[in-house]
Amino acid sequence: MEFNKARKIIGIRVLSDNVIWIWENNNSAVVIDPALSQPVIDYLKGNNLNLEAILQTHHHLDHIGGTVELIKEWPNVKVIASVKEKDRIPFQNLSVKEGDTLHLLDEEVQVLEVMGHTISHIAFYIHSKVPVLFIGDTLFSAGCGRIFEGTYKQMYDSLKKIKSLPKNTLIYCAHEYTKSNLLWALDLEPENQNIKNKLIEVEKKIALKELTIPCLLEEEMKINLFLKADNLKGFSYLRANKDLWV
Repeated sequence: MEFNKARKIIGIRVLSDNVIWIWENNNSAVVIDPALSQPVIDYLKGNNLNLEAILQTHHHLDHIGGTVELIKEWPNVKVIASVKEKDRIPFQNLSVKEGDTLHLLDEEVQVLEVMGHTISHIAFYIHSKVPVLFIGDTLFSAGCGRIFEGTYKQMYDSLKKIKSLPKNTLIYCAHEYTKSNLLWALDLEPENQNIKNKLIEVEKKIALKELTIPCLLEEEMKINLFLKADNLKGFSYLRANKDLWV
């Protein structure tokens, strides 16, 4: 599928470090993991956009907290979530699983199961000339999600699945953790020039009050220690180390 030139994705900062992504095409929009409702409502109504769908990567409150109010504003909206999460995301009206394909805003969206952070975490992959992955809390720039419900092996396998995607995939994660992740990585690899260069770039963006995400998979393969781990033992060591890092 060719890249749709009308595609636009903007990020809204909320809470302490969450980012709500709004994907637009013409006069319609899809919202990913709305932690809060009002900033989304203000943006959509301010830009005369109709909310077509809400994508939920997992059940945590800082990802679904705004959904019910958005449904009140747009009663016909599709709320798309894992079929395994009907209890914890009860307002879903389109339940999906690994391998399902959706058609949203004139593009094909594939559902990927990426367990580890939770036992039912999913991601949404737009396969096009410029691929896009809405990854929730499985992967961050220079980092990955904490393992709350799943296992180290599940998270490691999820990261391997992400690494198999085209290297020009743009990854839209749900938190602004980049600087902290890079500082941790430099603690472990103080001579890594790729990480040093990325930290300089990130600090410039932060100074300008810009988001440091989305990130590019090709670059993450160079700076993200979790993606660079070539076996489960190495990954498990890194995840345990990061959990204890201050």
